Amino acid sequence: MAVDVILGLQWGDEGKGKIVDCLAPDYDVICRFQGGPNAGHTLKFEGKKHVLHTIPSGIFRENLKNVIGNGVVIDPITLARELDDVRKAGITPEDNLMVSRKAHLILPTHRMLDQASEAYKGSAKIGSTLRGIGPTYMDKTGRNGLRVGDLESPEFLQRYNALKEKHLVLLKIYPEIDFDLEAEEEKWLAKVEEMRSLKLIDGEYYINSLLSNGKNVLAEGAQGSMLDIDFGTYPYVTSSNTITPGACTGLGIAPSRIREVIGITKAYCTRVGSGPFPTELFDEDGDKLAKFGHEFGATTGRPRRCGWLDVPQLKYTIMINGVTQLVMTKIDVLDSFDEIKVSTSYSANDRKIEQLPFHVDDSLKPNWKVFRGWKRDLDDVKSVEDLPKDAKAYIDELESLIGVPFSMISTGPERKKLLKR
Repeated sequence: MAVDVILGLQWGDEGKGKIVDCLAPDYDVICRFQGGPNAGHTLKFEGKKHVLHTIPSGIFRENLKNVIGNGVVIDPITLARELDDVRKAGITPEDNLMVSRKAHLILPTHRMLDQASEAYKGSAKIGSTLRGIGPTYMDKTGRNGLRVGDLESPEFLQRYNALKEKHLVLLKIYPEIDFDLEAEEEKWLAKVEEMRSLKLIDGEYYINSLLSNGKNVLAEGAQGSMLDIDFGTYPYVTSSNTITPGACTGLGIAPSRIREVIGITKAYCTRVGSGPFPTELFDEDGDKLAKFGHEFGATTGRPRRCGWLDVPQLKYTIMINGVTQLVMTKIDVLDSFDEIKVSTSYSANDRKIEQLPFHVDDSLKPNWKVFRGWKRDLDDVKSVEDLPKDAKAYIDELESLIGVPFSMISTGPERKKLLKR
């Protein structure tokens, strides 16, 4: 059959995990196609919150297969912790989780390099999560990486030690940091042994075989489109392609296999870490968004920067992803606002700008369109038709400005709070 891709259209944290979990029953396999434990996908059901960093968000659905694709970078320590959490929820991951042999491994010295590099940059740091993601992708493109399939080789330890020694040489260019390599290495090697109990697969053959046999696949992206290594707010980006084409290279599928591209946006905007953010708020409204939206990073715990929705930014990521369906999350966070704003364009140097420029910086000033708030709790809303008039007006106007319809509106973190059109 086909692959549908689900991804974030902002700077991450759009609520992808919940949407994947809700859509999962319509698919046979859920696949993560890029990123690593710098991602945090939060799911809430039966009164409990679950945060996944590497494992696909379909893991809690019975009889559903989950694949960690070749485009993902994996830290065995983080993965082991996630596996334990999944087991506590009554799931046996060995039954429904598979890992591509071509996925790359994050070594303790990758994390060490990440931390040393960020410390060295000082105020010019890019806001890395310090999980070793960037150095791992650097080794991948530099053709030095250690892959999951290497676990099956009798020369695994030799390959590990060779890469570690290379990293130790590189670390000499940075000031010394506080990192207990011996303890982290001992822990890492123990968790590597646990990984050997998982099903290791040739992911590209597995997924294409499923498609040839009429199965449906949901490809789950991590982070957000504005963090894409090529099309994000460079250099304040992640180290992988977070946009639709990343699903092809991250899973080994042809572009012609992709059917729907489901883009997710919050009803407002957030960003974690450094980098430009044209609609960021530094006032009471920004504080309210952070408070009511519980805006803290699921991976880092860092407070998220908050702002109003940015239409030029959204139109840009819809364009580069080929989005066919839009999903809005966290509209309930806006319930208590008297006014809600949306940036419809920017002004810079006395010019009106309707497209994201090459340099996105503080010179861009948003031009606002103001909406009346609905001042009503959405907790009891069961359909889009039941939304307050002003909430519907907000959604309708956004569709008109953006040019793509919303197929789903999320009114809360729970599974049941998803309005489908």
